Amino acid sequence: MSLFKARDWWSTILGEKEEFDQGCLCVADVDNSGSGQDKVIVGSYKGYLRIFNPHPVKPGDEVQPEDLLLEVQLREPILQVEVGKFVSGTEGLHLAVLHCRKLCVYAVSGTLGNVEHGNQYQIKLMYEHNLQRTACNMTYGPFGGVKGRDLICIQSMDGMLMLFEQESYAFGRFLPGFLLPGPLTYSSRTDSFITVSSCQQVESYKYQVLAFATDAEERQETEQQKLSSGKRLVVDWVLNIGEQALDICVVSFNQGVSSIFVLGERNFFCLKDNGQIRFMKKLDYSPSCFIPYCSVQEGTVNTLIGNHSKMLNVYQDVRLKWATQLPHIPVSVKVANFQDLKGVIVTLSDDGHLQCSYLGTDPSLFQAPKVDSREINYEEMNAELKELQKIIREATKTQDILPESDKLRDLTVTAEVSPDLDAESQAIESEVKAEAVPSVTVKITIQSRVTAQKPSLAVCVQAPLAVTCDQFVFDDLEPDSSETVVVSVFLKGNCSPSELEGNCMVLYNIPTGKRPE
Repeated sequence: MSLFKARDWWSTILGEKEEFDQGCLCVADVDNSGSGQDKVIVGSYKGYLRIFNPHPVKPGDEVQPEDLLLEVQLREPILQVEVGKFVSGTEGLHLAVLHCRKLCVYAVSGTLGNVEHGNQYQIKLMYEHNLQRTACNMTYGPFGGVKGRDLICIQSMDGMLMLFEQESYAFGRFLPGFLLPGPLTYSSRTDSFITVSSCQQVESYKYQVLAFATDAEERQETEQQKLSSGKRLVVDWVLNIGEQALDICVVSFNQGVSSIFVLGERNFFCLKDNGQIRFMKKLDYSPSCFIPYCSVQEGTVNTLIGNHSKMLNVYQDVRLKWATQLPHIPVSVKVANFQDLKGVIVTLSDDGHLQCSYLGTDPSLFQAPKVDSREINYEEMNAELKELQKIIREATKTQDILPESDKLRDLTVTAEVSPDLDAESQAIESEVKAEAVPSVTVKITIQSRVTAQKPSLAVCVQAPLAVTCDQFVFDDLEPDSSETVVVSVFLKGNCSPSELEGNCMVLYNIPTGKRPE
């Protein structure tokens, strides 16, 4: 557990019994306000789309209603939300919402309110595409090097990449050797789609190769026809990472070399554009999500990695720089800029805990009071010290609650073992198979010099030996009185004893003569 906790800047709980996953969170200036202030867009598997504009609240205060800009139910589960330039004829940002069998692109706009209820926000459907195959995830970017607009690529559950040039469907291609869908991203530097296949290897496909490869509708062609057509889809490069991947991301900061980050089940990889490993970090925990967010030093990249222990770790390449505790397990993490604070960490849990937090500590507002300056009187201090030492000595003296007795013991116990075996065996319930099991008599005497209340005697011998009676309770013993009991010891178990010694223990109370206060 970390000593440092993520500082709660703003948080809320979304709905009731709703489920969320990795693609359900996005941060962007989706309403094109031009202020550079991000909005938080969240979609749920119940079909609810919410857009928030967080504002800081005091600890203990609830989220203000005006922080929720928009809440609408789209009736179908929302798999992923993204913001980009998805509408032709404009470079404004629009919201793309991926459903299982549909892709919808919306324009989000706000209207200034004239009353105390504030601004009014609404979404307008720009266009939608009905999908012939069940979608898994999507990515977007300037495919083919186009300027001023973003195209969308959707990966289906059966391994087909469906590409859309905004309002129109472009083409679809099946990935070779496909079994299960994995994370998908786009690298604008190499104009490639990068995914992690079920063979546990990172694969890169050029957009131009996808465009000129055999069309998905011609998949039923024979292998001979594919070879003769020359349009077979081939991979650009492959890297075996030996584990399944949770997420994949391509980043490039400050016009530097772009890097491909892959979050595996137990390792964290950074690759070059050609698939060579730049570095890798073995993780000693189970990660849940990640995001490379900035480069604070030339040649390095800072990354946030969340895990299932409710921790959020900050890495600079492979070096751990900070670790902080979260109140939930994050399934998605983003970094956003708001009006009052830049670099806010936005996390979302699978049960709808949405939190905006920051690292570090709050400034302390406590100021130590001024100490009255006075001269030290050493004589008074010495006198006070001697008085305290006297009190300590008196308190540490051992005070016996029992009356002091002489050097002789208050109670003595003696045991006398008969030198001869019993003439008639006293053995009972013995396991030894013999006509007569020998026994020996032991006489135990208790003698008390003081008043002993409720004395009791316990006789113990090691197995396989046993005694005819091992517990005795007596009446109170007066001073200089005694009690005698006789027991017999015999062999009960069918084996040789390892020890012939026994113990006698007496428990009793002695009156102190003091009344309880």
